[in-house]
Amino acid sequence: MHDEIKKLLITEKTLSEDVINQIGNIDIDEFSEIVKELGEKETQHIKSSEISKELQTAYIGKKLYVYDEVSSTNTIAKFLSMQNDENGTVIISEKQTLGKGRTGKDWESPLGGIWLSIIIKPNVDQSKFPLITLATGVAVAKALEKIGVENPEIKWPNDIMIKGKKVCGILTESVAILDKIENMIIGVGIDANLESSKFPDELQKITTTLKDELGKECDEHLLIKTFLEEFELINELFNREDYEAILKEWRKRSYSIGKTVEVRKPFDTPFDAYVIGINEEGALIVEKIDGTLEKVISGECIIKN
Repeated sequence: MHDEIKKLLITEKTLSEDVINQIGNIDIDEFSEIVKELGEKETQHIKSSEISKELQTAYIGKKLYVYDEVSSTNTIAKFLSMQNDENGTVIISEKQTLGKGRTGKDWESPLGGIWLSIIIKPNVDQSKFPLITLATGVAVAKALEKIGVENPEIKWPNDIMIKGKKVCGILTESVAILDKIENMIIGVGIDANLESSKFPDELQKITTTLKDELGKECDEHLLIKTFLEEFELINELFNREDYEAILKEWRKRSYSIGKTVEVRKPFDTPFDAYVIGINEEGALIVEKIDGTLEKVISGECIIKN
């Protein structure tokens, strides 16, 4: 992480590469204020003032840092969370150079997309942390509905789909201090004002953009603001341990339930199954070909034709 923070300082021309290399052994914590100051500078496309001026939240996005380009907003968020940054701090970048999805997959993050991360400090049992990914999916789907997207659906565990194509991915990571999880980092990437026709051929078949679906560019500031508001509402359900309310909203928008899938679990042989539903832990319940039921806590489910 230190190398990536240093790269940000060099890219923003805050310090020269020579200076960075000379002070390479100094604790990177000393650079936290510089990193924050960079995020408070005016950027060309996404304006923090446009997001903040009518933001109806109590704490999500009240601290907001926007960058021209970073390797990953999750990396910056993890760094700031270690400096005890506030609950609800949001990091946005106009571009990412090393955006990642689940299982380490690359996530293209050019100008025109929405790439952001939220720092939260959950006060619930750690066994419930996987539900925050599902809750974030609901918040994204609700935000898309409010800007005019018809029937956005949630593919377990972390993708938002429109007409069977992916438009958004979610990456949740934890930050542990002395083996105790202190913070959760919620990374969200939305293909907003991009043109899928410019994607590689293999991606055009499985991904879409809001610009393509709406037939026009969306208001990125409005979408970010709307998402942050929806996220705070559902995060409050999470903190109040009203998990059934979250799961009810998720089930209403499920892309996975009722489909035949190929289940790919870590360190296990893939198998085909029929998705029955989701349980109170956020695990997918599937029926295998032999009629037995299985709980899928982590992994990937590929929809079969």
